Amino acid sequence: MLAAAGFVVTSGLAEGIDGAAHAAALDAGGTTVAVMGTGPDLVYPRAHRELAARIAAAGALVSEFPPGTTARPEFFPRRNRLIAGLALGTLVVQASLRSGSLITARLASEQGREVFAVPGSIHNPLARGCHRLIREGAKLVETAEEVVEELAPLARSLGLALAARLEADAAAAPRQAAPATGGWRDDPDYRRLLDALGHDPAALDELAARTGLAPAALSSMLLMLELEGVVAGLPGGRYQRLPEGGRA
Repeated sequence: MLAAAGFVVTSGLAEGIDGAAHAAALDAGGTTVAVMGTGPDLVYPRAHRELAARIAAAGALVSEFPPGTTARPEFFPRRNRLIAGLALGTLVVQASLRSGSLITARLASEQGREVFAVPGSIHNPLARGCHRLIREGAKLVETAEEVVEELAPLARSLGLALAARLEADAAAAPRQAAPATGGWRDDPDYRRLLDALGHDPAALDELAARTGLAPAALSSMLLMLELEGVVAGLPGGRYQRLPEGGRA
């Protein structure tokens, strides 16, 4: 359903839910991205080599590790931050209390992304992680339609902003020329965000309080402004508006 609705499904190529999510996206004719905990040339688990080939043909295999890097336990929690950062939202379908999915969900929340969790039986150990996430503020969802309903406005906003950026790049106009009109520049929410930023670093929760905008929406908007060279991301999850010219 998510892939059929046009969303790119990002997961970690692991056995279980990860592999099922990738395969379902491909079977629906959609696009999927696998973030690997190994080098891009070494598929882990080996049973997913055929699946990895399908993903490479219709999506992308992503790794921060150089070719030849073999699987090590500490690499998989580390790669979860990339899974969280590449997505507008993270959906946890099943998770024990020690599941790596909880790491991904925490990282997504810290990055201002949406977090969704599917509830289950109180007797099922694989539902306890989801129940914890819901208690901590994740959105309870039971259908893919509910996820689409939450993410569609964010996807549209980011898509419009990126389309304007691509049009500007295609025109090959010098960056020093008059600013392009349309897109995010004419969006009152972006103006409100820039006014709230000023030139002093601010955290995401501060910006949410100043603007009244949802953290997930702000995260997408800040990404767009970083791509435009208007805003810089700083350590500690803070953001700073840049002076004209693109440097702090």
